[in-house]
Amino acid sequence: MTPFVDLKGKRVILGVTGGIAAYKAAELLRLMVKEGAQVWTVMTKAATEFVTPLTFQALSGNPVRTDMFSPLQEGQIEHIALADLAQVAIVAPATANFIAKLAHGIADDMLTTTLLATKCPIVVCPAMNVNMYNHPATQANLHVLKERGVWVVEPEEGELACGWEGKGRLAELDTIVETARCALSPQDMVGERVVVTAGPTWEALDPVRFISNRSSGKMGFSVARIAKRRGASVTLISGPTALKPPPGVKFLTVESARQMRDAVMEHLEEATVVVKAAAVADYCPLEAKREKIKKESEIWSISLGRTPDILSEVGARKGERILVGFAAETHELISNAREKLERKNLDWIVANDVTYPGAGFGRDTNKVTLLGRGGVVVDLPLMSKDEVAWAIVDKIVESRRCARG
Repeated sequence: MTPFVDLKGKRVILGVTGGIAAYKAAELLRLMVKEGAQVWTVMTKAATEFVTPLTFQALSGNPVRTDMFSPLQEGQIEHIALADLAQVAIVAPATANFIAKLAHGIADDMLTTTLLATKCPIVVCPAMNVNMYNHPATQANLHVLKERGVWVVEPEEGELACGWEGKGRLAELDTIVETARCALSPQDMVGERVVVTAGPTWEALDPVRFISNRSSGKMGFSVARIAKRRGASVTLISGPTALKPPPGVKFLTVESARQMRDAVMEHLEEATVVVKAAAVADYCPLEAKREKIKKESEIWSISLGRTPDILSEVGARKGERILVGFAAETHELISNAREKLERKNLDWIVANDVTYPGAGFGRDTNKVTLLGRGGVVVDLPLMSKDEVAWAIVDKIVESRRCARG
């Protein structure tokens, strides 16, 4: 299994340039330190006019670099030492001026000199006036950086500090942090188009009530996040949840099993991988009342019918796609999951004993066994759902390599 990637223990350069969004860089630094990253901040002279270096030093516990000519220690050249130790570099905010310098190899301050010397991945987060961002020179410089392999986190649209409205706001900090994780991760899912389902479904009884289950959607959202992190194009189809979709994925919401089936089939043709993590209701009321059902009798009977079997339908049309299903069980975990794997024509099934302490619905952790064709069994320990998703993506990558010979 490839090592799970997050920011814990990673050595990060945080570059801060002279834009009004520089104050947000302090919170970005705090988020990375909270995850266990070791962060060294490098500020341009203009950036120090907005936020003092002392702020970043206090938050990181490391000295802040602003001057090219202050040696790190005897026998070392400071910008080279920084460039060598970094595992990822993030520039947030990145001004138009800085972007132009980086695109054309101009190294006239501590930040640009360090980045010119480093071989680590670089994440650039533009933030500026909308007209400056849309200017052909800025767009051409960003294109050069992208062609060179720099990760560019597109700014958001909205009201800008200068009073203009448009694209130019620094991206959400969670998006920047996730892009850093992407830059550190193997890009072994590039070219894959992944459809992931997540969450429960709601099967209406009347305008007020519905039948559902305990699924929070966390496992499916983790699979979508990790597949995207490793380079895939991801469509996440979710039933009702309170979760924020992962950055960069196409996100669709549905309520009922029928709606989820229609959304999956609409996107099946383009998919190369399908991961069915949703807890879809097996039954739904045969009739949903138009008005709220009143409490009248002591006993209330509901007639239920089968919902569409989405996984079987996808399995029948699988073709060259890789298909992963889930089996949430309370007993006979392996035998039930193995039978479902064969019956529904899956490549892998994630067997989940929902009675295991710390696993199952609503938890941040999970304990699963991965079953593959040919009797393959991979028993995983209790781990975070992102780590489980990483292991699932590993098996998808493995299956693709085997298919290609």
